Amino acid sequence: MTSGKHSPIGIIDSGMGGISIWTEIVRAMPHEDTVYWADTAHCPYGGRTKDEITALVSAGVKNLIAQKAKIIVVACNTATTAAIAALRERWPDQSFVGLEPAVKPAALSTRSGTIGILGTAYTLGSDMFRRTAEKYASGIRVIATAGNGLVEQVENDRETTPETENLLRKYIEPMLEARADKLVLACTHFPLLTDTIREIIGDRDMDIINPAPAVARHTAELLRERHLLTDRKSPGSHRFLSSGTETDIERLRAKAEQYKNKR
Repeated sequence: MTSGKHSPIGIIDSGMGGISIWTEIVRAMPHEDTVYWADTAHCPYGGRTKDEITALVSAGVKNLIAQKAKIIVVACNTATTAAIAALRERWPDQSFVGLEPAVKPAALSTRSGTIGILGTAYTLGSDMFRRTAEKYASGIRVIATAGNGLVEQVENDRETTPETENLLRKYIEPMLEARADKLVLACTHFPLLTDTIREIIGDRDMDIINPAPAVARHTAELLRERHLLTDRKSPGSHRFLSSGTETDIERLRAKAEQYKNKR
């Protein structure tokens, strides 16, 4: 099926984390339609093998291509790390946007010389992360911590519970004690925890780096280069699809509504 400038922007994630990317895309391009695929039946991806993740992401991409997606944003760091090369090889005519941890802006702007990275174990253990850190953070102390359990908290609508706060404190307090002044959120689920993270940081010197706005800008630039930005002036429409249940789709819509007006 062919796509054109009035076709939707496709967004894929293992679950609800990609809402952080979806939110910024809708803000940056309010007239664009979107279609969001959440693989909620198989979330989280963090404990799976590369081949498993690639197969699951490929199945989701097929659904988005069937929806005529003019560009597909892989709104999941783990999925990007495991599968983006295979996706581009399998569908060479389809435009993809992947994610990588925002090590570069953190390393360039740190005042203390120490930065914190909060991601999934899969992402932080990957060659992609190692190469990115070596390229941009030479001479910088990088404290990379796997946020085990946080994805599940977001997926279960527990962003503001005491359990989630305790997990975040366990991961972030050592970074603060080490004088890290940048916190890179290297999983798309984690920006949905920003309110609690800000409470933990308080008035201490640490900036939160959420890569989602940069991803939205990059997506807009690619569409502009390919003359695929819509020229409609009416607000875009937004569809949510899932490998799970209708209840999962309803929860996705609710999560999107909850976060789209947050700053």
